[in-house]
Amino acid sequence: MSYTADNLPQNKHYFFDRHGGVSRGKYASLNASLHSLDVCDNIFKNLEIAANHYRQPLQNLAILTQGVSNHAVYVAQPSQYQISADGMVTNKSDIILALRTADCAPVLFYDHKNKIIGAAHAGWRGALHGIIENTLNLMLSLGAEKKHIAAAVGPCLQKISFFCQKDMYQEFLQTDSLYQKFFTIQDDIHWLFDAEKFCVHRLHEYGIESIEASGINTYTDENYFSYRRSCHQNLVTVPRDFPSHLSTIML
Repeated sequence: MSYTADNLPQNKHYFFDRHGGVSRGKYASLNASLHSLDVCDNIFKNLEIAANHYRQPLQNLAILTQGVSNHAVYVAQPSQYQISADGMVTNKSDIILALRTADCAPVLFYDHKNKIIGAAHAGWRGALHGIIENTLNLMLSLGAEKKHIAAAVGPCLQKISFFCQKDMYQEFLQTDSLYQKFFTIQDDIHWLFDAEKFCVHRLHEYGIESIEASGINTYTDENYFSYRRSCHQNLVTVPRDFPSHLSTIML
């Protein structure tokens, strides 16, 4: 059930699902999170499996230490978990950009003419505060052009499953009152948020014309890891001990 977007080169990107790895139990099976309490050797075997999809070694993966920031970096050489950021860009043909998500939106970018790629970890805070735009800005600084950039939003928590509370709702409206259209009120203290539609909106506002969104709900589709589902199943007993999958792109 792994997903590829029609507007990105089919042999140059892949939104992996949870299958095809070696991890067991609640991490089964292609877990990529070193923050989890999964067996470390299994995680690196999973990363090697993902790299081998491109017929590349594990060492060619570029994996960030992600948070909730709007910070994007240029990647000149691959590294694993050594750089703290939530967006990355490269023009090097031997680097696989790899995001880790388990409900947040992974956004991949490809400038087919200028041969520049990017990847953004768009959790709601990062998306609100500009991680998509900052990643695109960095691409443009390297010579990319908006008209040649294709963007794809991968599997993420869809609106029907994205319950949030008033503090998040108000943070969006304080930024722009028009963002109210991405929320649907459920009761006095709960709203539903359309993260995928919000990411697509920000891409349109930036001037990207070629956009595709998966529509895959990581919460309801058990082919994917979901932090929220894991919490509801009482599987997260230690902070950050949950599995995540990879979204990848290379030139």
